[in-house]
Amino acid sequence: MPTSDDISPSLLLTLAFAAALLLGLALKFWLATRQVRHVAHHRDAVPTPFAERIALAAHQKAADYTITKARLGMLEMALGAAVLLGWTLLGGLDALNQALLGALGGGMWQQMALLVAFAAISGLIDLPLSLYQTFVVEERFGFNKMTWRLWLADALKGLLVGAIIGLPIAALILWLMGAAGPLWWLWAWCFWMGFNLLLMVIYPTFIAPLFNKFQPLEDESLKARVTALMQRCGFSAKGLFVMDGSRRSAHANAYFTGFGAAKRVVFYDTLLRQLAPGEVEAVLAHELGHFKHRHIVQRVVMMFALSLAGFALLGWLSTQVWFYTGLGVRPNISLDPAVAAAPNDALALLLFMLVVPVFTFFISPLFSQQSRRHEFQADAYAVAQSSGADLSSALLKLYEDNASTLTPDPVYVKFYYSHPPATERLARMQTPAHP
Repeated sequence: MPTSDDISPSLLLTLAFAAALLLGLALKFWLATRQVRHVAHHRDAVPTPFAERIALAAHQKAADYTITKARLGMLEMALGAAVLLGWTLLGGLDALNQALLGALGGGMWQQMALLVAFAAISGLIDLPLSLYQTFVVEERFGFNKMTWRLWLADALKGLLVGAIIGLPIAALILWLMGAAGPLWWLWAWCFWMGFNLLLMVIYPTFIAPLFNKFQPLEDESLKARVTALMQRCGFSAKGLFVMDGSRRSAHANAYFTGFGAAKRVVFYDTLLRQLAPGEVEAVLAHELGHFKHRHIVQRVVMMFALSLAGFALLGWLSTQVWFYTGLGVRPNISLDPAVAAAPNDALALLLFMLVVPVFTFFISPLFSQQSRRHEFQADAYAVAQSSGADLSSALLKLYEDNASTLTPDPVYVKFYYSHPPATERLARMQTPAHP
């Protein structure tokens, strides 16, 4: 019987990747079926803590919406796994790379063409289910406000912004991979982190307005209330804005965007229509809780650390022939010492982006748990700074208006939920009025 010493690193990677992909897919299907069964089982009765505040019809709508999305998600998972196998072990990425090498030769143009072609093909594969989600599922449950004209405009703007920003970044990283020596990954990481910090500053002012209209908050009473809250919390923002989220969806939200002096408070217009002023204040207090507890800083630091580890790992894997062959790709290797081989940098980037999520899925509950803990802390801060009763009322309205189920499967929650279920949040929430 062969031992691990008798198996090549290439074959070991192939077996590990195939096993992780199949195990992950089985686990995702198991979780999804648990969610569907659990929600369906509790569909006919509103949970006792909410019986006086949530109508049965609203509860059943949330159940049906959750089940429909879960079933569509299972189809997406199956398609995603098949496409991933097609790109890797079945030779799709290798065939695309070889075709472009034959047409363009080796070099930067061929590598950029590989990235663009991969993105285009992947986008086309994902398009039918994305359209079905928007124009069938969201439409059926009354959430979609998107027209085909608006969808097309968003798609074209997205492609343009992606090309203007993404192509130069990809070109620079590829250049660093080829020209900066063995520590290219460290220089690339520094650039990538600098770009992300810059994006946090320029996104609210230059990019977001390409897709939505942002108007200053005109409700003077609400503005005074929100401003007083921020002053109590020691928080300053560049402005209070209302976003026309209703153009695309009936879902409601509020968020902070930007970084440093560029921070903005943004309310969806749908949120302001659905919540009373006290409830809006409570929701904003929750968001301020994230800043008070430095959750944003913690997430940025974690992003820095994980991306550094990722770039370092990519720097090592990109030099290993078995990394390519174990994933169904022939690296560009010249058999003639006098002839330089075509670079493999774009191949390494694509393979890394394809494969890493397969393995990191198994630790996703750790990140979900941390996120839920942060939400509990932000809730507690909001209760201390505003009204717990208003926060409780606002959360229930948002759960109802967004058709979020009140009865998710507990195991599914541990894997996927970045926010605690309503039952857990309200159970921990005290409701004294703010003096």
